[in-house]
Order: sequence, then C-alpha cells, then structure tokens
Amino acid sequence: MEDSKPGRNKTHGVVIYGVFNMTEKEIVRYFGTAHGRVQGVGFRFFVQQTAMEHGLTGWVKNMPDGTVTMEIQGTTDNIESFLKKIRRGGGFIKVERLDLDAIETDLREQDFNVRY
Repeated sequence: MEDSKPGRNKTHGVVIYGVFNMTEKEIVRYFGTAHGRVQGVGFRFFVQQTAMEHGLTGWVKNMPDGTVTMEIQGTTDNIESFLKKIRRGGGFIKVERLDLDAIETDLREQDFNVRY
C-alpha cells in the first residue's frame, strides 16, 4: 500500500523511507545467541560492523556463560545476508551455533551498539 508522498512505502503500519528502492520491505527483529569461539576474538565488533554494513539496528553483548547475545533489526533480505557473514566468522571467530527467535520490532531504534 503506497503512501501519498513519493519515496515512501507502508508495510503493516511501518513507513520505510527509500530513494532508490520503491518496493515494500517488512522490518523484522530477532533475538540471537551465538555459541562457539565468540568471546575474546573481536566478535562483538565484527557483529557491529557487519550490522552497520547491512543497515541493521540493534545491539550485541557478551554473556557470563561464554555466549554472545544480540538483537538485530532490519529487512529480511539484509538480515539474511548479515547472518550468512556472521555464521562464516573469520580470523579466530568460530560460530558453532546461532539460535534466533523472532521478537517485536523497536522502530525507535536508530543504530547498532555494543553493550557491556
């Protein structure tokens, strides 16, 4: 359903601004837990950089049990591309398992942070 202003699309009550891409895109959000060699190897910063490259918002945080948790939000296509890169890892990073659960979006969020 198109809005009356050019360059805007509406999807389920979410307005997405775009200059080049006029297709409707649904914004989704996931809570994830990464298992493997994901602490002490720069994983949180790798996740943050990769998320920003894919236009995602959210956060990432080390947990006391050795896992890393995160919330990621964006279009389905961007999240899928992000997850492929995260699962591949790199350097000393080795993601053995990445559990994801769909959660409610937070449309007020505008960036991707490392939490401590």
